[in-house]
Amino acid sequence: MSITPATPWLARPGHRQWLRDRAEALFAFFANRAFNPAGGFHELTGTGEPIQPDNPVRGIHGTARMVHCFAIGSLLGRPGSQPIVDHGMRYLWNVHRDARHGGYFWAVDDNGAADNGRKQAYGHAFALLAASSAKLVGHPLADQMIADVTEVIETRYWDEANGAVNEQFNADWSPISDYHGQNSNMHMTEALMAAFEATGEQGYLDKAERIADLIIRRKAGENGFRVAEHFDADWQVDKAYEGDEMFRPPGTTPGHWVEWARLVLQLWALGGRKHAWMPDAAEALFRQAVSIGWDERNGGFFYNLDWADTPDIPHKLWWPMAEGVGAAAFLIAHRPSDFHESWYRRIWDVIARHHIDERNGAWHEQLTADMQPATTLFKGKGDIYHALQACLIPLYPAEGSVTRGIITAGA
Repeated sequence: MSITPATPWLARPGHRQWLRDRAEALFAFFANRAFNPAGGFHELTGTGEPIQPDNPVRGIHGTARMVHCFAIGSLLGRPGSQPIVDHGMRYLWNVHRDARHGGYFWAVDDNGAADNGRKQAYGHAFALLAASSAKLVGHPLADQMIADVTEVIETRYWDEANGAVNEQFNADWSPISDYHGQNSNMHMTEALMAAFEATGEQGYLDKAERIADLIIRRKAGENGFRVAEHFDADWQVDKAYEGDEMFRPPGTTPGHWVEWARLVLQLWALGGRKHAWMPDAAEALFRQAVSIGWDERNGGFFYNLDWADTPDIPHKLWWPMAEGVGAAAFLIAHRPSDFHESWYRRIWDVIARHHIDERNGAWHEQLTADMQPATTLFKGKGDIYHALQACLIPLYPAEGSVTRGIITAGA
């Protein structure tokens, strides 16, 4: 084919091969280094060593994400992937699952439940994602885990009146607080779509659509398509919420705006394109993120903003950049424009220049405001999930998840 400056990057064989190479580099970095023979997976330092080599605490989201990502590797035919899926699935089922009270512990160590045995909707979302992806590669525990997690979500977390999930409980299912968060609901939307793809059961998609309607159409729509992160007991936006820097930063988080942009378009495609508001909302979310959440001087998305749109924590994290790529790729597919193409290229340019760690491998998870590696919020390189999906989402049709795309494309 003839290449001109106007040729979309995703139509260029060289760019597509670059994405595959970056994905393989991530698989290679995490596969053996993260594998913990005692169960679960290690979080890794910047050079790929275990952060906690002895009796580490394993968060359920980390184990589940490894299962999901290496299920993708298995679908791609990458040797060594299926044993990692099996290792993670058995740890989720045998250790994270609470055989006494039901549900899945947020964190465990070699002695069992850690973190006072708390159970989080966020963690259950990733358990459902892992089981759904494992089903696609034929894991023997997948159907059982999907059924188990689904029952817990429906009986413990699902808020039928509002169409969303409640946040967290103690081990015995006594409530911890009346806080509601969008982050857990966003990832539950992702997981429900994955469960729909894996099982064909419409109920999963119905729940995902209700969450998106609450968080995006209504709540984000009321705030100029700034995604509100924190809500009170009655699902009213709590703009004064202080939270914590890692999972619940105050204010708004532009990375979640672009993440939702992709998820809303994916949901629209999976649901038969019946909700006309979804593509418009996805485009509005993306435009807001790049307009007020992007650092025009240094590049990258600010981690969070206050409600006056001023950067609160101006550091740059890897996952908003990864999600920006996915959103731009979906928008190029469904709302093609020079604007979306230019931002797809611009985000990758910053990732390649600043986030990809050519010396040690994988990506720098945190950069300062002026783009220097930092570890004040995130230590080391504990996560393959966001970066891997950024490399693979653009390669497959924007009609569903990466796993669905691989299966449909046959490679």
